[in-house]
Amino acid sequence: MKSIYKISLVALAVFGLTACNQEQKTTTAAEVKLETEAQKQAYSVGASIGKYMSGHIKEQEELGLPVDRSLIITGFSNGLNDELKLTEEEMQTVLQSLDETLNEKRQAQAQALADKALAESKAFLEANKAKEGVVTTESGLQYEVLTPGTGEKPAAEDTVEVHYVGTLTDGTEFDSSVARGEPAKFPLNRVIPGWTEGVQLMPVGAKYKFVIPAELAYGNRDTGSIPANSTLIFEVELLSIEKAAAPTAEAATDGHAH
Repeated sequence: MKSIYKISLVALAVFGLTACNQEQKTTTAAEVKLETEAQKQAYSVGASIGKYMSGHIKEQEELGLPVDRSLIITGFSNGLNDELKLTEEEMQTVLQSLDETLNEKRQAQAQALADKALAESKAFLEANKAKEGVVTTESGLQYEVLTPGTGEKPAAEDTVEVHYVGTLTDGTEFDSSVARGEPAKFPLNRVIPGWTEGVQLMPVGAKYKFVIPAELAYGNRDTGSIPANSTLIFEVELLSIEKAAAPTAEAATDGHAH
């Protein structure tokens, strides 16, 4: 995790807060004038830095570490006037310690969420497995035929064209070619294992529902939209197949020679 409490960044953030604080001592918010370009520039600098830092301050508070905003402002004011209550070395040590604590809190929170997702995924897979029409393969992939197809089935090396909708087990949609209004096209062996295995079971024209365990998807990685240890649900319609090019005689000979 990158540090958000480097001294220079804190100073900039507090500069924005101090500017607002000093302005409010002499005028009300309604009297702030943003008429000239210079006024707008000054305000935008302070507001954008304050907005940026507010997100980090909120995260710190959510992680259980309270923030005294008034002391942030006082600290910058002291620094601006060369009236520091702590030495720069002391401040650097404090900020490094804070950064380490925040990282530990983040990791603990991420682990708790991953453990929760793992437990929920196992329960979901067990319940889904018992539903009528659901088939579970040896790998643990679960699928259900929504619309049968009569076309050819792809091989892992083939390129497929599909429409799909991907959701988490709570129904949250994280990806959809349908929403984009354009089918997806990709080599079948270049995607998550659950897709590579599952789509090979489909004839062209079919629509299947796949429930993919985390180990056949993104595992314990957190992708942002997909939490770690998530079981994924996809409704997939196979539109067409582009067969992989057969190896030439020369390529086959070279491959055999090596």
